Amino acid sequence: MTELSPSARRVQEALRALNLNTEVVELPGSTRTAQDAAATLGCGVAQIAKSLVFRSAGGEAVITLLSGAHRASEARLSALLGEGVSKADARFVREQTGFAVGGVPPFGHIRPLTTFLDDALLSFPEVFAAGGTPHAVVRLTPDDLRRLPGVRIVTVREET
Repeated sequence: MTELSPSARRVQEALRALNLNTEVVELPGSTRTAQDAAATLGCGVAQIAKSLVFRSAGGEAVITLLSGAHRASEARLSALLGEGVSKADARFVREQTGFAVGGVPPFGHIRPLTTFLDDALLSFPEVFAAGGTPHAVVRLTPDDLRRLPGVRIVTVREET
C-alpha cells in the first residue's frame, strides 16, 4: 500500500479514532467535485457524499453532508440554525476544517463543527466522501454516517 498524503493520513487517523472500519484511498483521478468523483469511481453521482461548508450569520462554520445529486437549501439550513447562512469561501473552509475545498471530509476537522446530514444519503448501501484531498475518498455506510460526531440527520436538500 502506498503512503497516504498528510491530509489523507489525518482522515485515516480520524476514522480509527471513530472506530470506523474503512480506509482512505487516494486515486489518480480527481474527486474534487461530485461529478469528478463519480466518474473516477465509476458510480452514480447520487452516491457521492459531498461536504459543503457554510458560514452562519454569527461567523460559525456549519457543514452539510448531502448527495452529489442534490443542492443544499440555504433556507432550510437557516431555519435549522435559527440564523442566516451563506456559502463559505475557500479561505474560511480551510481555516475552519483544516482541509481545502474539494477534499473536505465529513469528520476529522480541526475543531468540532455543527454537522447536518441530509437523510437522503441514508438510502444508499454505501456512499463515497472526500478523504482529505481532491484525490482521496472514503467509503461509508449508513451506520458509519449515523456515528459521525454530533451529526444531526435532517432534510437539508432543496426539493425538486
